[in-house]
Amino acid sequence: MIKINLLPLRAARKKESAIQQIAIFCVSLLLVAAVVASMYVVKRMQISATQDDISVATTKINELKKKIGKLEELKTLKDQVRKKLDVLAQLRKNKTGPAHRLATLSDITPDQLWLTGYSESGQAIKISGMATNEELIAAFMRSLEGSADYMGVELVVSEQIESGGTKLKRFELSCKLRTGPEPAKQPAPNAPK
Repeated sequence: MIKINLLPLRAARKKESAIQQIAIFCVSLLLVAAVVASMYVVKRMQISATQDDISVATTKINELKKKIGKLEELKTLKDQVRKKLDVLAQLRKNKTGPAHRLATLSDITPDQLWLTGYSESGQAIKISGMATNEELIAAFMRSLEGSADYMGVELVVSEQIESGGTKLKRFELSCKLRTGPEPAKQPAPNAPK
């Protein structure tokens, strides 16, 4: 019988199998390293692109802040101009308002009634004067109440005084400016003359 020694063949196969396993392991390591390196490069590119986007957005934000600052400045200028125009309108209104009110006051003042004082403080008005009798004062008060400019007419003081040997009635009235729409004009009552 013939005997064949198979040990060297098994050893060679084991050696060859070990070399194949080491080669597969090395190739696997290289593939894993290549995949990791490519992922690293991709992520670095994404980070770089994101940083570029952030820097572009930051410059846009700074430009918009400058524009917003200019808009705020324009708004304050607009508000200042509007306030100045309101003041001018108020001055124009006041320019004609007191003159008109005094003309109305002159028109409704009956004969034998003399005005000695007129003062305005905001909406409140004080009128003082003298008349020959109480009926004239009452007629004057009714005329004031019926006018388009005055309302809430009240008699504050009425007293008799003597001036140059003539007995007169001194009076003081308080009233307010009419701020609403003009009422329907009523004919002024006829005052005795």
